[in-house]
Amino acid sequence: MSISNRTGQSEIQYSAKKNFRIRTPRLVPPFSLQSLQKNTVVFNQENLSIKGKQNNQNRRAATSFRMYYNRGDLPIKMEYLTGGDKIGWTVDIEKLDYNLYLPLFFDGLSETRHPYKTYARQGIIDLLTHGGDKIHPVIPQLILPIKNAFNTNNLEVMCTTLKILQQLVVSSDLVGPALVPFYRQLLPTFNSFKVKNLNCGDEIDYSQKNNMNLSDLMDQTLQVLEIHGGEDAFINIKYMVPTYESCFLN
Repeated sequence: MSISNRTGQSEIQYSAKKNFRIRTPRLVPPFSLQSLQKNTVVFNQENLSIKGKQNNQNRRAATSFRMYYNRGDLPIKMEYLTGGDKIGWTVDIEKLDYNLYLPLFFDGLSETRHPYKTYARQGIIDLLTHGGDKIHPVIPQLILPIKNAFNTNNLEVMCTTLKILQQLVVSSDLVGPALVPFYRQLLPTFNSFKVKNLNCGDEIDYSQKNNMNLSDLMDQTLQVLEIHGGEDAFINIKYMVPTYESCFLN
């Protein structure tokens, strides 16, 4: 073989090595045809699903309420009393801007960690107690935070939101009818979870004692919506939750 041929062959080998790239294995589902292909690795579906749920929970936890709390922009503080801890307001609660603070505290309903959930829930109770006629104009801004709380699928969050929704309805005579146009946003969750009652068998259902039974709370909330929602409330509830029966008929 001539020198020129040897030189050409070595250049080809060098260029082939130079263009060689290490390919990282692809993640493929288990028990699939892709798992038989080269350069593939089967991933653990269970671990990915758990990680995905954790990521979703972290994304849901990043609420506007938490941001305001971390910046110190909320007029509240914790008061440690012998009969139990409660939040205190640094300003007169009746002078607060409800267009800003009521939706902000409702946004905290999705929180599952202390102290965010404690401040948000107790703050809502105080605002609804002292709100009066200032609550009704803010109703459209409360729908999305309530819907987001239901979408967490967290039992504690959902039960707490149902109790808050009941208190919201009875906080003013104008609130019940004002919620009727928003049943399409609020009641799909009721239709999905209303029949999913907890079956404990022979064991004691302590959730009933603590009023944390999801199905019972949904029934109670629908009754409150019908009683305080006016003449159009039942037909709109029935349209969204076909299994609901009027409390007036019973």
